[in-house]
Amino acid sequence: MTGDGPGDGLAAALIQISGHAERIAGLDAREAGHYRQIAERLRDLAAEAASATTRIDDIGGTLTRQAAILDALDGLDGQVAAIARQLADLAADDEAGEQDAASYRPVPAPRWWKLTPAECDAALDRLRAWVGQIYRPSYGKFAAALPPCWEHHPLCLYALDWLSELWSVLYLGARRSSGTVAAQAEWQTRLLPAAAEQMAREAAGCPHNSAATWRQPPGNTPAPGDGARPLS
Repeated sequence: MTGDGPGDGLAAALIQISGHAERIAGLDAREAGHYRQIAERLRDLAAEAASATTRIDDIGGTLTRQAAILDALDGLDGQVAAIARQLADLAADDEAGEQDAASYRPVPAPRWWKLTPAECDAALDRLRAWVGQIYRPSYGKFAAALPPCWEHHPLCLYALDWLSELWSVLYLGARRSSGTVAAQAEWQTRLLPAAAEQMAREAAGCPHNSAATWRQPPGNTPAPGDGARPLS
């Protein structure tokens, strides 16, 4: 008959302890795995939260910009209406200017180099009328500088042709716009003095009528050696 000795009880206790240790180790490993999963999940949640915060900030910035745009649009309808009125006024001025311009249409430019005697006389009569009725009575020292023999100088004929036609366009209209006023100022302050000086210089020392004298435009002196070039 065999009985349990102290060694057998110790062995049994060690076996139990070993089994408990294995179970504890398994629990530790399982909990460690759970911990890693939880930590990874927490990191993912933190990343999602940061991303959501960024998106919220972007949405906030967008809302701020939209609010600024809405503030800027406040009253835009009134500004558009004002601009529309200004454009309508400009269009009316342009239309009036076109109607005024249509009241006088410039004649074709004379081809002085190929006119017949009769055609030349007709073209000269038109210039003579403008010089006698408008230019000399109205433009003082500049008109006084016109050479008495201007009819013999092609340069004077060309200059008086465009001067008279432009004057007619600017001054024969029933109405005038702001653009017309500006053009009139340009004609008198820049174009007329330049043309008067050209014509005076062209006829300096002219042999057609050496006994006649005329005044030069104020502040201008004839260039030495400038001579006349007869029309024919």
